[in-house]
Amino acid sequence: MAKNKEKEEDRSAGARAIVKFRISDVIIIVFISLLCLTCILPILHVLSKSLSSNTAVLARRVYFWPVDFSLAAFKEVFADSSMTYSMFFSVEVTLIFTVLGMIACTCAAYPLSKKRLKGRSVLTFLLMVPMYFSAGIIPQYLLYFNLGIYDTMWVLILPLIYSAYNMLIMKNFFLTTIPESLEESAFLDGASNFQILFKIVLPLCKPILATLSLFYAVGRWNSYADNMYYTRSSDLKMIQYKLYQLVAAASESQTSSLDTGSTIESTPEVLQAACVMFATVPILIIYPFVQKYFVQGTMVGAVKE
Repeated sequence: MAKNKEKEEDRSAGARAIVKFRISDVIIIVFISLLCLTCILPILHVLSKSLSSNTAVLARRVYFWPVDFSLAAFKEVFADSSMTYSMFFSVEVTLIFTVLGMIACTCAAYPLSKKRLKGRSVLTFLLMVPMYFSAGIIPQYLLYFNLGIYDTMWVLILPLIYSAYNMLIMKNFFLTTIPESLEESAFLDGASNFQILFKIVLPLCKPILATLSLFYAVGRWNSYADNMYYTRSSDLKMIQYKLYQLVAAASESQTSSLDTGSTIESTPEVLQAACVMFATVPILIIYPFVQKYFVQGTMVGAVKE
């Protein structure tokens, strides 16, 4: 009898849910579906181009499904033996950069979120200056050269580990999420500042830590300008810069092939699409594992009590 009553209650609840399904719900579903398509369709388009023939791409016949299926562009990407090395080197640099960046961001944001820190307004202002002003490429080049980090792995890591924008986000998270009473009770129990930070505060900050780690990792992974300006050794070339060089070489070979009338293995447009997919795969693999924390982190300050 009890099970039958539960089934009847579930059915009645489902019926009420169907009754409450209004036109506004349909509009919201359609709107969200359109937003999802704006993210999915570009990826499908790039993937389809990377798997299509040069003729189909040049004829603008490729949309969301490969035409004249071909793996020539991916074969050309993997044909370069240094590409695999650049991929692993990029992963190494990105991991070190993300860890050091989160340490620098946390060490700056946590003290500035405490009212007991004297002169925190002045310190916050000084730490926010790099967000609005930059010395430029030439002064940066001279600075890195004089510091001895030019043409080393550290020129790709140390200059950018501090981010004023990320620090500001983490500082606001500390202010709005971590109650002062929690830290005061820990102080009364004899805990030090470092013990409070590592044993109480950081375990409660998983959403913002995952969000900012993703910001750091994606920013470093997609950047190649500093790799172009401040490194010369081929062993220090990251995957994004290698792919940039590959596309540039393909453009030059296309021009020369058109002049001589020889056959083109892959056009820059197809090769560029293959490069985009090749460089995007690591981020697509990592993102699902931090998605739930990323959603929570982006909601910082959205709900006020």
